[in-house]
Amino acid sequence: MKPEHTHPYIPLTAAEEQTMLQTCGMASIQELFECIPPSVREAFQAGDLPPKPLSEMEVVNELSRLADSNRGSDRLLSFLGGGSYDHHVPSIINTLIFRSEFATAYTPYQPEVSQGTLQAIFEFQTLICNLTGLEAANASLYDGATAVAEAALMACGATRRERILISTGVNPRYRDVLSTYLHATDREETRIELLPSGRTCPDSIEGKDVAAVIVASPNYMGVIENLASLRARLDQKTLLIVVASPIALGLLAPPGPLGADVVIGEGAVLGVGQNYGGPGLGFMAVTGALTRRVPGRLVGMARDGDGKRGYVLTLQAREQHIRRAKASSNICTNQSLAALAATIFLTSLGKTGMRKLARLNYHKAHFARNLLCQIPGVVPAHDGPFFNEFAVRLPVAAGPVLERLLEEEGIVAGLSLASYYPNIENGLLVAVTEKRTRQQIERLGAAMKKVLS
Repeated sequence: MKPEHTHPYIPLTAAEEQTMLQTCGMASIQELFECIPPSVREAFQAGDLPPKPLSEMEVVNELSRLADSNRGSDRLLSFLGGGSYDHHVPSIINTLIFRSEFATAYTPYQPEVSQGTLQAIFEFQTLICNLTGLEAANASLYDGATAVAEAALMACGATRRERILISTGVNPRYRDVLSTYLHATDREETRIELLPSGRTCPDSIEGKDVAAVIVASPNYMGVIENLASLRARLDQKTLLIVVASPIALGLLAPPGPLGADVVIGEGAVLGVGQNYGGPGLGFMAVTGALTRRVPGRLVGMARDGDGKRGYVLTLQAREQHIRRAKASSNICTNQSLAALAATIFLTSLGKTGMRKLARLNYHKAHFARNLLCQIPGVVPAHDGPFFNEFAVRLPVAAGPVLERLLEEEGIVAGLSLASYYPNIENGLLVAVTEKRTRQQIERLGAAMKKVLS
């Protein structure tokens, strides 16, 4: 006898529904949805549709009205960073990424029908290797946080050690994701504090049971780490994993030659855009010795019997993505559209363009910090070298200051550090990209001075 379902499209019996409600501490479905405004609930009682169907034009008008309630970086003056940055997205990217040559199969296991996607991924891997100074790169991961966690698990597998050291200079959200991954595998995580300079304390790096040390350069405070000195503190077996900014790598020395075994990061800054928070684009580059342990996909170039060039998924059998017990990672796909956007971004700018872009970010951020620190009571939080992001201490709590600047001036002045870095009293994190003009930076300085006076 078939169970009695309460809804034709939801396979739950009435008894199962009650069990779920009791687990949530609720007596009815109506109580579950009390968080929804009454006006919305009343309009859709019992699955009723709106009073009348809307035409396409009416739907577009209503959605446009709702969209106009968003206040993004196109309408506000944004100095917000902390992992998502307001960089320019060249028009060439959206023009090219939707061309039919790239509209191939979702999963390129059949290379004969996926050459457009595979070649683009191969070029992406090559560009990431050029930026990082390492020998191999994968076809991308979900985002920067995923890349950190996957790199840590890869390090544990490669070294057969179970302990990870991670700098508190790594994005706090990345650290939270890593903690979740490691908790599920019963591995140990130890956090390393920052020095007054904003750099990772090398004296805290110790122990022969460490699989990897994870640092970010530039880190969450924008401070550039001394990677060579950190590498010198590690034994030969311990891996150095560096979370890098691809924009900064247009100016800074690549981490590979400085001793990094793995370089990871968020590639959305390479022409993907903020897009209300997603998608991300995690990248990962490794030394040659780690190539077969790389999670996700790896595209290689080959030649057929006639000498014609072609592209295929390589070094990993399809079964690695399917057979859970044998897989080195649960990552079985990649952000191919975002990786394509990054590939177009990097190739259109080239080496010279990337260097100019990085310099703009660097110099504008330094101009902004110097300007803000002329305001009475505003001082740098760290004295180490930084890229396009920096932390300052305000004379009062940062939260109310940010609220006033947003409401009174239309300026998103940065990110309060109170939640993740309470030791930085009244800390404010400010990011300055190439999009910010001198006039806009001066406007921030004038508004900050007004609010703090």
